[in-house]
Amino acid sequence: MSERMTIPVLPLREVVLFPSVTAPIGAGRPATLRAIEAALASEDKLIFAVSQRENIEDVSPDLLYTIGTVAKVGQVQRGLAGMQLLLHGEHRGIAMEYQEHEGYLQAIVRKAEEMVPDDPEDTAYVALYREARERAAELGHKSGLPDEVVQQVLAGVTDPGQFADLISGYIDIEPAQRQVLLETLSVKERLRRVLVHVQHHVTVLDAQEDIKSQVQEELGERQREMILREQLKTIKQELGEDEEGDEFDELRRTLSELPLPDAARKEIDRELGRISRISRESMESQVIRTFLENVAELPWGIRSEDHLDLAQAEAILDEDHYALWDVKDRVLEFLAVRQLRNEAEAREAGASAEAASDSSEEPAPEEPAPKESAGDEPEDDGSPPPPVGTGNEDDKAPKGPILLFVGPPGVGKTSVAKSIARAMGREYVRISLGGARDEADIRGHRRTYVGAMPGRIIAGMKQAGTKNPVFLLDEVDKLGVSFQGDPASALLEVLDPAQNDSFTDHYLGVPFDLSEVLFIATANFIENIPGPLLDRMEVVEFSGYTDREKLHIARRYLLPRQLIENGLDRERLAVTDEAIAEAIAAYTREAGVRQLERELGKLARKVARRIASDEITSLTVDVEGVRDILGRPKVHPEHAAERDQFGVATAMYYTPARGDIMIVFASTIRGKCDLLLSPHFCDVTM
Repeated sequence: MSERMTIPVLPLREVVLFPSVTAPIGAGRPATLRAIEAALASEDKLIFAVSQRENIEDVSPDLLYTIGTVAKVGQVQRGLAGMQLLLHGEHRGIAMEYQEHEGYLQAIVRKAEEMVPDDPEDTAYVALYREARERAAELGHKSGLPDEVVQQVLAGVTDPGQFADLISGYIDIEPAQRQVLLETLSVKERLRRVLVHVQHHVTVLDAQEDIKSQVQEELGERQREMILREQLKTIKQELGEDEEGDEFDELRRTLSELPLPDAARKEIDRELGRISRISRESMESQVIRTFLENVAELPWGIRSEDHLDLAQAEAILDEDHYALWDVKDRVLEFLAVRQLRNEAEAREAGASAEAASDSSEEPAPEEPAPKESAGDEPEDDGSPPPPVGTGNEDDKAPKGPILLFVGPPGVGKTSVAKSIARAMGREYVRISLGGARDEADIRGHRRTYVGAMPGRIIAGMKQAGTKNPVFLLDEVDKLGVSFQGDPASALLEVLDPAQNDSFTDHYLGVPFDLSEVLFIATANFIENIPGPLLDRMEVVEFSGYTDREKLHIARRYLLPRQLIENGLDRERLAVTDEAIAEAIAAYTREAGVRQLERELGKLARKVARRIASDEITSLTVDVEGVRDILGRPKVHPEHAAERDQFGVATAMYYTPARGDIMIVFASTIRGKCDLLLSPHFCDVTM
């Protein structure tokens, strides 16, 4: 049984002292100061440092733990508020009894013997000790301690029990958990618990490092860029090469020269004032600058000169497209109306200018009464026409129609629109509306949103670079509706000639004139277009091609294009008219010519392979050659019966794809003697 000793008690609040650990302690309570003086007066200067169960001022024996640390009092520094002393833990002690003695507590203490493993060379015990040392070194490194200090501290401790006490004294854990480690007499169990705490701290530090890295990536790069930009700006100013200022001044000068409406000019001046008051590197500054650059790139006053030569337009349409006679006539009529209207506006402008010059030389006659002037040229609302020079010149003539090309796929709707732009000498812009479900696709996003941008209409105008392009709205019948709005409703303002002169995109926030744009829309099924949108457009029907027209199109357009794409020419591959007709009748069933072009491309590729393999040098394809190359026919038209039969009749039908015959069978069944008609023939009158 170990020797007992009676020594003064040092109550510790929220602190646990471990053996082999030196720690500074502050004391100020009178009983504690008397206990320290008693320890200093003794020969060995020992004191029993034990933690309180509760953090209170008055201490009694029942508030102290049983197990503490027998420590030696080292350096002592006295002051007005108490003492500062340095304690060095000697060994664990068990308080057998606490006693009151001359105003302070003293305890009868017995040394607590540690429980070491029976076999110190046990592999599990050795592995546990090594792992604890490695994790402790890692914790010291991640905590920011120099590697030399960590290695020096760990090298000075070789005993596993002392190592566990040393680490327990330095890791940041709750006092109750420290007391548990102090009361753990088994060295192996103490090492295991210390390893758990150390590993937890390492994991926490790793998580903090990850969070710090993420924040650094988000903020550090931005701050670094800001600092570098400021440094670059200072360097350029010293060298007299402030390009950023020059660029902004150039942008300001460009905006000042644009013929902007009053509302747009007011908004631009306001944004220029805002950007001049804030830092150039802030996010708001970048948003405003992007907005101003978008405004500067729009064609506010740039127009293409119209070339309305009907003979040239007819030649271009005939050159680009075969057949489509009705469509070409409607397009030429449209161009003819625009030509006459432009001539009338030019004559009216000349007459107005002449009248203005005459009025400047002679006194102005007395203005007639409004009713008399209204009687010459009545308006829809009965009001008199505005006098010359009032700024209402746009109301002198109605706006032109907006065309809607309706027809099956592959009949040339998009290419006709492109030919119209070429014939008029205008820029051509195409946007596809198929599958669009967001109103912001048309009107854009408001600038308050992150990543806001203009809608497709304004983006198309920026791409065109002129105020009067030919703007193709492709697949308007494929517009969708979702919780984000109805794009078809947003198109109502765009395609209304009475409103689109002040179209307001959400991103711009100012009106933009679309009245000079020639809008052309395309669709496959007119039934899918909402009524209000359809009411704003003039429908131009595109019917399917006949087999004879397809033959001419293939000969003039499709086959030469496929020869070029597949590295051939007419000397290496020749296709007879009968072969093309066979490809049309037996391998395609469509209103347009897209599938026909694919079949001709397939034929050209197979011939190109034979030529590249030195099997042949050239080939002339006839009807039999088409079947050999393209394989089994894909289309099998109906054929009329050789002789008439009872209950069987031959009918004809027509679809946009093509016309054909249909065999109708009639049969008798037992029933109520009622006449039943198929839904396809419900309009037949009996």
